[in-house]
Amino acid sequence: MTTHDSLIVTLRPWLAALNRRRKRLWLGALIMLLTLLSALGLLAVSGWFITATGITGLLLAAGIAASLEVYVPGGAIRFFAVSRTVTRYIERIYNHDTVLRLLADLRTQMFGVLSQLDGHSLAKRRASDWLNRLTADIDTLDSLYLRLMAPPAVALLAILLLSAGVAIFVPQAGLLLGVVLLLGWLWLTLGQARLGMAASERHVHQLEALRSRTIEQLQGLAELEAYSGLDDHRRKLDAIEQQLQQDQRQLGRFAALGNALQAWLVSAATLMTLWLAALAWQAGSISGAVMVMLPMAVLAMNEALGALPAAFTWLGATKGAAARLNQLDAKRMTYSAGTTAPPQDAKTLLLDAVSVVYPGALQPALDTLSFTLAPGERLAITGNSGSGKSTLAALISRQLAPSQGHIMLGGINLADWPEHELRQRVAVLTQHSELFDDSLAANLRVAYPEADDDLLWQALENVDLADWAKSLPKGLRTRVGEGGVSFPAARRAEWHWHAFTCATRIWCCWMSPLPASTAQRHSGWPPGWTPGYNNAVWFIWCISVGTLRLNRVRAIYPALANSGHLHHADGSGATSAKEHCDNTPCQNAL
Repeated sequence: MTTHDSLIVTLRPWLAALNRRRKRLWLGALIMLLTLLSALGLLAVSGWFITATGITGLLLAAGIAASLEVYVPGGAIRFFAVSRTVTRYIERIYNHDTVLRLLADLRTQMFGVLSQLDGHSLAKRRASDWLNRLTADIDTLDSLYLRLMAPPAVALLAILLLSAGVAIFVPQAGLLLGVVLLLGWLWLTLGQARLGMAASERHVHQLEALRSRTIEQLQGLAELEAYSGLDDHRRKLDAIEQQLQQDQRQLGRFAALGNALQAWLVSAATLMTLWLAALAWQAGSISGAVMVMLPMAVLAMNEALGALPAAFTWLGATKGAAARLNQLDAKRMTYSAGTTAPPQDAKTLLLDAVSVVYPGALQPALDTLSFTLAPGERLAITGNSGSGKSTLAALISRQLAPSQGHIMLGGINLADWPEHELRQRVAVLTQHSELFDDSLAANLRVAYPEADDDLLWQALENVDLADWAKSLPKGLRTRVGEGGVSFPAARRAEWHWHAFTCATRIWCCWMSPLPASTAQRHSGWPPGWTPGYNNAVWFIWCISVGTLRLNRVRAIYPALANSGHLHHADGSGATSAKEHCDNTPCQNAL
């Protein structure tokens, strides 16, 4: 595959994303063209008017009767001057607004991809790397339209229009001008891109490495110092920085070369046009004012071509950012929309010989796991870290696709459920608390946007948070701070449990212990949940070693999980988790 083909393939998904706002892009390019035409008209009319005024003055001084209409060209100059200023201002506001909308679209798209990744995939990279994808890489793509698409397209159209305009007065000059400017346009775009492609693409990766290494050193400074690794880490950091500076100097030289060639190109085209126009004036084909007007118009091409060298010298950075985002987008799990309407009542969950093998793993995380969870049942699953609880939770919530086997929900393959319908029925409560920097009410309504204040207070009451929330200065209007920093950690965990009781989801996957008071309160079905209709899957970590333990229970006290026994909430007695597992279809699940 050639570099040109590779570039097109890399940028194709992002060009398709731009196409969703093509009306705004076309309008922005049109405003940009009007700005350039106003600049071209201003220089051309000014050159004609100044020359015509000078010639008229010389004729009058020589005693020759002459006259000049000053109102029309004077009005044209004022019009072009004002229109250039106004359209430039509008173009800056409108196009930057368009780019910000595009970046918001791209970040939303990429955040959707990240939200679908399971914990195993997310753990392969640092949090700073994922943040870098959502910020720096997407910010790099803002040049795709604003610097790499609209300006060269407008410049190309301006070259064609200017060459055609000059050809009306001096055909030979118009033809040669078009050839010279088109060749120069090709170099300033494709030529500059080829010069800087490798260095600018490498710059993106080096910059990410520099950020990651710097964060590593700051976060692990004590450990690096304790284990005498700080000097080695600093040397690696210095090497990255030196390579980064070397690439920046090289790209700076390439951009300076492009700027010099652009200035020389426009100057040479102007002199050529002036020479050919002077020959035409000498032959009596055009007037002296027109002879000056034509090269003055060519000078306006500085505005059209001036931004191209630097933009295309850094094209590799845009390509590198797009390639990395493509790798992330490739992890997106696509599902068919499904032609069968999801059932409204039966919500039986069925796992049939489900296996999961992570890339590069020597053993499967899950091996031919099969079980059925009927409406109204709750399933407690205990196991040590790494036994497959997180994998099973990701499977049920469709954050992970099985390597083998099938998962059915309500008689429909889980992969065929529409996204919105599935999220109305499946929810996951993890060990990590995620709160947004907004009010309490806004965070609660993430799970159930239609909830009114009465329902929110009722849900808070269900998880023993109502009294605490009422004690806050602004109640439900209290802001939680970034990541919920205004709340104690225990409150954040209870808060997430509230989201599920508020939303009355059909499935609940739980992976973190509740406070004892809340666990006691929910020893039966949570308020608002209907036995025989709602289902729950509980994932509990335990110390005892053994296979995956399964037991269908109405509830489980988290404090008893470490004992290796599961207790029925109704007081019917304890059942050995190991004995139960030996008598279930999941005996050899792991």
